[in-house]
Amino acid sequence: MNMVTRIQPDLCARADNPTREEAEAAFRTIIRWAGDDPDRDGLAKTPARLARAFKEYFSGYALDPAQMLSTTFEETDGYDEMIVLRGIPFESHCEHHVAPIIGRAWVAYMPTGRVVGISKLARVVEAYAKRLQIQEKMTAQIANTIQDVLQPQGVGVVLKANHHCMSTRGIHKHDTDMVTSRMLGCFRDNPVTRQEFLALVK
Repeated sequence: MNMVTRIQPDLCARADNPTREEAEAAFRTIIRWAGDDPDRDGLAKTPARLARAFKEYFSGYALDPAQMLSTTFEETDGYDEMIVLRGIPFESHCEHHVAPIIGRAWVAYMPTGRVVGISKLARVVEAYAKRLQIQEKMTAQIANTIQDVLQPQGVGVVLKANHHCMSTRGIHKHDTDMVTSRMLGCFRDNPVTRQEFLALVK
């Protein structure tokens, strides 16, 4: 079966990427701009810590989500019903304020003769979450990649998340979550399939 994959550029390997030392110098500048002294004891190692933290926060740029789905299993005895992985926790950062996005993902697909290990679905969510994101785009990226690589009957993805750019700055509205969904194939075309999936999103 031909597979269409969306290869993600490894931004961590770009020739023009700043060095770790340049990143730490930038964080020192930001600390000074905020009004503090980056050389005082409590902050002396903070630029290095921030560089390490950002490497972890945005590790998804070095990952290829399509490749994660490349190993599949065809011995399913004809199983063709819905497969759902519920409540996958994720942490991301919004591309507008680099503020945390804390949420959960529900991912479903209807196989056509082959399935993928369920941990791989969680890894796809993680790979896209560990980037500067908006929730709408992340939802579409997860669904599109699963559809492109596995070519199932359909894919359904729902994300629910709290956005710190809304709760810790700006309008300061707490306890508000955002819900986005992307339905492809039978999840879009068949209302019964869509409703069955949405009933499992709790």
